[in-house]
Amino acid sequence: MAQKIHTHLVMAIIEALRSIFIDGYYADKVIERTFKNNRRWGARDRKFVAEAVYEMVRWWRYLWIVSGEEESDYEDVMLNLFGVWWFLNKKESTHFLKTHINAIKTNMHQPLTRAEKESLPDWLDQLAFEELGPAWDEIITALNQRAKLYLRANLLKMNRDQAIKELTKEEIDVLPVEGAPDAMIIPSKKNVFRTKLFQAGGFEVQDVASQSVAYAANVKPGMRVIDACAGAGGKSLHIASLMQNKGKIISLDVHEKKLEQLKIRARRAGANIIETKIIDTTKVIKRLEKTADVVVLDVPCSGLGVLKRNPDTKWKLTKEEYQNTLELQKDILARYSSMTKAGGRLVYSTCSILPSENEKQVENFLAHNSDFKLLGTKTFLPNVEGYDGFFVATMERLS
Repeated sequence: MAQKIHTHLVMAIIEALRSIFIDGYYADKVIERTFKNNRRWGARDRKFVAEAVYEMVRWWRYLWIVSGEEESDYEDVMLNLFGVWWFLNKKESTHFLKTHINAIKTNMHQPLTRAEKESLPDWLDQLAFEELGPAWDEIITALNQRAKLYLRANLLKMNRDQAIKELTKEEIDVLPVEGAPDAMIIPSKKNVFRTKLFQAGGFEVQDVASQSVAYAANVKPGMRVIDACAGAGGKSLHIASLMQNKGKIISLDVHEKKLEQLKIRARRAGANIIETKIIDTTKVIKRLEKTADVVVLDVPCSGLGVLKRNPDTKWKLTKEEYQNTLELQKDILARYSSMTKAGGRLVYSTCSILPSENEKQVENFLAHNSDFKLLGTKTFLPNVEGYDGFFVATMERLS
């Protein structure tokens, strides 16, 4: 029996796509706003809209090819693209579909380049292939899968077993992740943010690869740690839990709004050793020179490793922005590393899989800074471990 499609939900999907592709907003923020504007929707409606938007964004180029559409009246085109997406996923036609089914099948079987088939810009596909070689084929296929939901137990409140027990009480299916001591996976997508345990600070949503940063930092209670590109603070919170709330964490960022989010999250998590500071002048870094036992640099990057989660990244990123990002990474490593004291540890990480953002940046830094030595690196690949694409390098400042 064909699933009923409610027109008002489809129109919300079309409006969300307009916000992403025409107005340039980020997909996650668009979905958040869509839900706020439609508070009466049930869980099923929210899930339907979010999945449709993310999957259509993910396969945007491919949908255009298969539909045979050309730029014309926006709304008519979007409704047809929705119809094509629905047909490809459900094997059902719908009144939104204008392209003839035979034409769709013909277009699906025409010779396509990897960039067309995997739905990404030509320049990005070429860049990744130049850097990664044939391995890119399997990596991009993995990056086009839906992201799994991973959690991290907040050790300031409870251990992983206790978190699993509490979530199970709230009828959330959850399993421990082997090889990651605090990590859990939610096999079927659930809104964990509405659980009592989340509100009580019992866990955070964090991919397993991202959790590796705090372990690489090798923090101990009583240390002074600087998280210098802290953002909304996922890594600061993890570090605070591993430090057992003893010592000091200075969380820095150039975006004040993100630090405000961090403060809210820290209060919920019970992480009271975190001090936030906005980097509004170069003096902020200079005043902290050689003061930290550990400096964590989770630098801005292309985001190519997290396309599962943020598929709109591939459409928003430009060649010029990518080149600017490389320069920014180089600059951050050069300047922010000065906060590491002699004998201290420097951790550099990205959510990218490209060597130009990862190994090459570290090699370049070490070539120009003989007072640092490399302790080790770890690259997570979505087609190998199944987590986000991620890179972590650990260095030590020599005394």
